[in-house]
Amino acid sequence: MSYKIIGDSCLDLTEEMKKDSHFQMIPLTLQVDDVQVIDDETFDQKRFLELVKNSPNCPKTACPSPETFKKAYACEEEDVYVITLTSKLSGTYNSALVGKEMYEEEYGPKNITVIDSWSASAGELRLALFIEELCKAGTPFEEVVKKVEDFKTNQMKTFFVLETLDTLRKNGRLTGLQAFFATTLNIKPVMGAEEGTIIKLDQARGINKGLSRMCSIAVKSVPDPENRIAVVAHCNNADRAKLVKEELLKLAPFKQVVITETAGVATVYAGDGGIVMAL
Repeated sequence: MSYKIIGDSCLDLTEEMKKDSHFQMIPLTLQVDDVQVIDDETFDQKRFLELVKNSPNCPKTACPSPETFKKAYACEEEDVYVITLTSKLSGTYNSALVGKEMYEEEYGPKNITVIDSWSASAGELRLALFIEELCKAGTPFEEVVKKVEDFKTNQMKTFFVLETLDTLRKNGRLTGLQAFFATTLNIKPVMGAEEGTIIKLDQARGINKGLSRMCSIAVKSVPDPENRIAVVAHCNNADRAKLVKEELLKLAPFKQVVITETAGVATVYAGDGGIVMAL
C-alpha cells in the first residue's frame, strides 16, 4: 500500500526527509508583534530569533485551517498518517480532525489517521520514523495505527533542556521571580512530557550539566536502547546536539541517533540553544 506521512510544521524533518515525497508539511503561522511568518521552507531561523529577542511579548502561533488539511488528504497515496503537535499546546490536532471529516463528507472514506503526538519537534519526528519503518515493512494500515498508538502511549519518551527561560516567562509558565532566580543561578531544568503536558524531571547548574542529566534520565527510561532510535532536535546549536549524541552513545548502544534542526514552531518553544530529545 502506498503511504504519506503528513506533519504540521513542528515535525522537524531532517534535510534528507524533506526531499522524500512520502512526507508533507502543513505550516503553522508565527507572529511576533505585528510581524507574521509562515513556518514553511522560507522560514529564516536567525531572523526569527532576532525578532523574538527584541520583542517584550511572547511569540504566538496559529494552527493551519481544516481546509488546508482536507486538501492534503486528497493525495494519490492510499494510507495517510497525520502527526500533530500535542493538543495541550496547539489546536492543530483538532483542525486536522475536522479536515478529515470534511474530506470524507466530500470524497468518502479513506485510510486517514490523525495522531496527537503528545509531544513536539523530536517527538513528532520519532513517531514519523516509527511509521516509516512499519510502512516500509508492508504493515497494514490498521496495524500501523495500533502499533503507533501503543508506541506513543507506552514507550516513547520526550525530554528537553532550554538555554533560556524567556519564552516560558513571557507566556506565563514561570513567574518573573522564578525566571530571575533560575537565570541568575544558571539553573537549567530538565523537562519531560506526560501525555502532552510539560513536567519538570530534575535540574542542574549550567547547560552542559543539564544536558548530561537529561541523557542519564533518558537512558534509564528505556529498557532496550540497542533497538531504539533517538532523535535530537536543536535550535541554532548543532555542536550542542552533537555533544548530546555523543553522551547518549557513551551511556548506551542506541540503534541510531538522528540529529535535526528546529523549524519555526519548535523554535518558538525551545528558544535559541534549546535541545529537544525523543526516544
